[in-house]
Amino acid sequence: MELTVDQMLQQGVTAHNAGNLQEAERLYRTILQVQPKHPDANHNLGLIAVSMKQSGVALPLFKSAIDVNPNIEQFWLSYIEALITERQFDNAKRALKKGKKKGVAKEKLKTLTRKLASVKVGNILVEAPSQVEIQKLINHYQNGQYGDAETLAISITEQFPEHQFGWKMLGAVLRQTNRISESLVPSQKSVELAPQDAEAHNNLGATLKELGRLEEAEASARQAIALKSDFAGAYSNLGATLQALGRLDESEESLRQAIALKSDWAEAHNNLGITLNELGRLEESEASSRQAIALKPDYVAAHYNLGLVFIASGKYEEAIEHFSLIKYEKSKSYLLMCLYLQDKKSLFFDQLDTLINQGEISPIIGSLGCRSVLSYGIERPNLFCKEPLKYVLKTDLKNQHDFGKIFVNTAITILNGNRVEYRAQALLTNGSQTYGNLFDLEPDFTEEIQKIIRAEVDNYRFNFKDSEEGLIKNWPADYSISGWLVSMKNGGELRPHMHEEGWISGSIYINVPPKLKTDSGNLVVCIEDEKFLRKGVNNPKVIIDVVTGSLALFPASLFHYTIPFESDEERIVLAFDVIPK
Repeated sequence: MELTVDQMLQQGVTAHNAGNLQEAERLYRTILQVQPKHPDANHNLGLIAVSMKQSGVALPLFKSAIDVNPNIEQFWLSYIEALITERQFDNAKRALKKGKKKGVAKEKLKTLTRKLASVKVGNILVEAPSQVEIQKLINHYQNGQYGDAETLAISITEQFPEHQFGWKMLGAVLRQTNRISESLVPSQKSVELAPQDAEAHNNLGATLKELGRLEEAEASARQAIALKSDFAGAYSNLGATLQALGRLDESEESLRQAIALKSDWAEAHNNLGITLNELGRLEESEASSRQAIALKPDYVAAHYNLGLVFIASGKYEEAIEHFSLIKYEKSKSYLLMCLYLQDKKSLFFDQLDTLINQGEISPIIGSLGCRSVLSYGIERPNLFCKEPLKYVLKTDLKNQHDFGKIFVNTAITILNGNRVEYRAQALLTNGSQTYGNLFDLEPDFTEEIQKIIRAEVDNYRFNFKDSEEGLIKNWPADYSISGWLVSMKNGGELRPHMHEEGWISGSIYINVPPKLKTDSGNLVVCIEDEKFLRKGVNNPKVIIDVVTGSLALFPASLFHYTIPFESDEERIVLAFDVIPK
């Protein structure tokens, strides 16, 4: 007895459910020979094709089933799923809309919508946020709505942990809001999920640079360039990293490449200005900073750097102009300094009073408060340190540590092993100075030295614990240490200067030659640089008698210099600053 179409369909479904796909396919095809548009036979034959990973074969079968009976929910679900598998995303979007109109369950459509928004990473299909969410996050970030951007980025990383975009944007937001340490993990995750994304490598490099992990930062920037050879931002980032590493010629080369690729890249011009400044090429540095400002008139970092170039050039009036325009880092402190150096007495005290009323506490302001007492005989409250010479402390490290092993051997290895770069130092006669933060450049090699310095800094603070000076009362909650080596030969000296970046400054005397005169090679701390001292004014000072193993600590608001020495031996000092974070 010949089977009816319905009977063949029932037998086909039974064989299909039992896993006998060959028999099921035979029965479905037999039905289609009789009724080519039979919806169930077309649909079920399509399911067999999908099970054999032939979604492309299944698509016309599913489409035929829908054309005949568009009200069957499963037909739409199978069809849309196959379209997504075949990456026919536009067709899938249109099918989703049509299926919704035909009454397909919202939850089932929502699942397919999320799958449609997925991306393929390797051979794995990873769920992704919708384009609406992505654009919303981008808009928040570009509009400076970092709180909203962070909230949405975190939400996306939680919903789609294997999708890179949320991690990438979270890292960018955290870096933009100066939470550099927090930005490291999402930036690393971004690179892990999308190792071919040049921008992700560059972002990671920028984060690593800010954290002082300079060699890793260099590697990330170079990887970004390897992935995208015309990536101007990566060349700029690499140039800034090389500048921090003290490899100034390489830095200049990289930054010029960034500018060649993108001549209107203000950040690259500004970074080049910084590098040229460090190279002592002040006129070229000025030109680069001016170009950055021409491209971006409100670029505060460029105004700030240009002001520092003018200070180095002795162009205090020009520096005043740029520091007056911005509120950036220590710009108001440097403005105060320039007003003092230009002897603009009235404007100087107006600015000083403003900073005092605002509660600004810094070594620069503290220094200028003390200096103005000498110059003008006018005293204002000194929020940093009114009597800094009372806060000079000398310690003998040789009695507490294996000084030769920890300090001398380490310094000699660094100096003789070409481990670090050197910088031009206009204040230094017959000597050389390493470039960059030694503790960032050689973190493992100098780990024990850093621990000892931190312990001595704690002792310093404890020694003056009862002080009412702002230096002690407003001690930074956290700080970093920046260090460098200074080597001088016969006749060497370091002229008066202060370390504006620090809170307290220090020097460890690795090797001090025997003194041929009483004060040969000694350290002097004082209130004013002699060249700025008004005629007939006494400059209070303390001469610190230093020998090998000495540690001197003093407020960063003090000027300091060395007395020339005569010896065939090299005088080696590890200088450092305690810098508030």
